[in-house]
Amino acid sequence: MNIRELKEMLQLMADHELTEMEVEKDGLKVKLKKGASGTFVPDELKTMVSPIPVAPQPTIAAAQPGGAPSAPAPQDDAGAIIVRSPMVGTFYAAPAPDQPPYVTVGKTIKEGDVLCIVEAMKLMNEIKSEVGGVISEILVENGQPVEFDQPLFKIKKP
Repeated sequence: MNIRELKEMLQLMADHELTEMEVEKDGLKVKLKKGASGTFVPDELKTMVSPIPVAPQPTIAAAQPGGAPSAPAPQDDAGAIIVRSPMVGTFYAAPAPDQPPYVTVGKTIKEGDVLCIVEAMKLMNEIKSEVGGVISEILVENGQPVEFDQPLFKIKKP
């Protein structure tokens, strides 16, 4: 399923004044609901083979390249900053399979350094650090699906 097909579904809902629509294609199930304000609200998006929960969204929007978490990263009990995924997608530790990872445990980083890539709908989104420090833990594996707000890294401030 691609963006064009999603747009067609949204147009079909608008043309026929539908408030809810559910479509299943190629093992992908999409359920769309129109909110009280008339905006489209995705209720859930999951694959039949490997479910990936999707956080409720107020509207359907394309992921922005170079995205980063919008809220300041919270600190855990040991004083480490937790970097969380700003979107659902696939985690990549390196810019390409034959390249070294952006960061490794023990690496010192500064604010604005690229930590990883989260691929969402064929868009490669660089996740940048909002703080400087030392990578104390990488919480996901390369190529692993990640959920919205899932912890990706722990960074210890100097």
